Amino acid sequence: MNVTIETERLLIRPVTVSDAEEIYKWASDPDVTKYMIYGTHPNIEHTRQWLESLDINDEDSYDLGFVYKETGQLIGMGGIVYRKEDDRWVIGYNLRKDHWGRGIVVEALNAIIDHVRKHREIKAIVGQFAIENTKSKRVMEKLGMHFLKDSEYTKLDNSATFKANIYIKEY
Repeated sequence: MNVTIETERLLIRPVTVSDAEEIYKWASDPDVTKYMIYGTHPNIEHTRQWLESLDINDEDSYDLGFVYKETGQLIGMGGIVYRKEDDRWVIGYNLRKDHWGRGIVVEALNAIIDHVRKHREIKAIVGQFAIENTKSKRVMEKLGMHFLKDSEYTKLDNSATFKANIYIKEY
């Protein structure tokens, strides 16, 4: 969705093709993409093509960039997307490695969720993470989510399959 949200440390806004270089910094980092559903971006053109495919006016997608106010740099992105088939919102996120462990994802997602709740009904938010990705587990717990069930997912390029947990927060 084409919205801008501000928190103490972040400006949360839509991403555009002009953000390709900043996004490529984390999308090309194998440590950042290790557990992501998408593969590591092989080149910046791949990042540009992906950005061109985004619809920032999709009313069911609040997938936004995280700009760190202190530096003005785009350092990550994420948000929630509505899944009509089970009337739930799904969270997703990624962040440059040099900003891990600072609570940025929790701050951004809480702000996005609060914004969406003012405009849309949210019955539940779900998230899935590889069991070995304990950082994502902590993010979901800090968002007030709890274990729902075991799961598994395969990267889109079939390069890896992970045993996973699905967490949920119901409203």
